[in-house]
Amino acid sequence: MPSVSTIIPTYNRPAFLREALASVLAQTYQDSETIVVDDGSTDAARDATRQIVGEYTRAQTRPIHYLFQPHRGVSAARNRGVAASQGELLAFLDSDDIWQPEKLAHQITFFESQPTAQICQTQETWIRHGVRVNPRKKHRKPYGDIFVQSLADCLVSPSAVMLRRELFERVGGFDEQLPACEDYDLWLRISVHEPVSLIDRPLVLKRGGHADQLSRRFWGMDRFRLVALRKLLDSGRLSPQQRQATLSMLHKKCRILANGARKRGKAAEPYLALMAHYPCVQEEAYGDTR
Repeated sequence: MPSVSTIIPTYNRPAFLREALASVLAQTYQDSETIVVDDGSTDAARDATRQIVGEYTRAQTRPIHYLFQPHRGVSAARNRGVAASQGELLAFLDSDDIWQPEKLAHQITFFESQPTAQICQTQETWIRHGVRVNPRKKHRKPYGDIFVQSLADCLVSPSAVMLRRELFERVGGFDEQLPACEDYDLWLRISVHEPVSLIDRPLVLKRGGHADQLSRRFWGMDRFRLVALRKLLDSGRLSPQQRQATLSMLHKKCRILANGARKRGKAAEPYLALMAHYPCVQEEAYGDTR
């Protein structure tokens, strides 16, 4: 069995996929398999995707697998890829991102030197519209116990992660009911009890700015983060300190969404009701944004 399984979900992105797949097959570490999950690409894109995977399959000795499924979202595509994989370690690559050649090698070395570690990620280089940009301060990656810091924004990148299969299966994988912020949800469920290690090297090119990014397809992304926060609060897994931090963040996001709803002439009551359902004794820590 391969040591590492790389899962690449894709949907109508054959041009991006070619570059992503090339970066996986250029890895200096080669004890790996690659699984491309086509999440219901339309006819022309599906044909192009199959052709690209076929070209690389014929040119490589390392296993490459192509799976097609009806369009169910990125969470279902990643979970399908994991279910079909065999590696003890899992790595994910979004089809619009690119790995540096030593990415897997550095992470394998980390896990060999830290046999009790469960998950790590690397630094990234951000590219927007073809131009390198610097992440804002709030997006800087923490390490170790990152749970509280990760409540505001997603601070773990799927394309930069490697984790043990046992951990992924234990926490239940990606939530297929979430159309977006599914990674925010998973990393929070993991970081409740597991430290997240960081390899301080930019081993991923994270590309953004294109029209089909999930963050540009949905308004009010905090709506989906609220689902993740509610799941945590209902799980019974939080320490008193973690629960208080989660309640405070839920109230902060509810206020932001309520304000936005009022400005658009929409109902703010669902967010106010959610705050009442999960009372927070330290709401004042974030101030009143109403």
